[in-house]
Amino acid sequence: MDTLAKVRRFLEPHGLQVMELDESTHTAPLAAKALGVEVGQIAKTLAFVGETKAVLVVTSGDTRIDNKALRDIVGEKMRMASPEETLELTGYAPGGVCPFGVPEGLPILIDLSMERFPEVYVAAGTPNSAVPMSVEELLAITGGQPCRVSRVHS
Repeated sequence: MDTLAKVRRFLEPHGLQVMELDESTHTAPLAAKALGVEVGQIAKTLAFVGETKAVLVVTSGDTRIDNKALRDIVGEKMRMASPEETLELTGYAPGGVCPFGVPEGLPILIDLSMERFPEVYVAAGTPNSAVPMSVEELLAITGGQPCRVSRVHS
């Protein structure tokens, strides 16, 4: 099953629809341009690894991860996963990484920086797809842990 079909199957019971775009959504700025929204409304999903743990962080496209805050929540120093590690951990290649249908046991942290927006756009497994939803829906669907691990940069 291809990644888009996997994400659609995961989202179907929640009544959410995947948007396929002609333009690339590979980065937050590209996704914002393609969707005609602010960069902060793009929910970027990042994989981090430590010595004994791995975690996904979903945060606004206009933020930077606060490494100390992430370490405090996870309990160990983390680094951004390589593209190969990201694919292995999530089943998705960078540019389309999403928090839907990832392996069980992979913690998902949902950064509350996204609460500034009534709707955010989350990748759907490919570099030209997105799913609009509220932060509340994102938390409910993923079982993610709400937290603050980023700071908005300009």
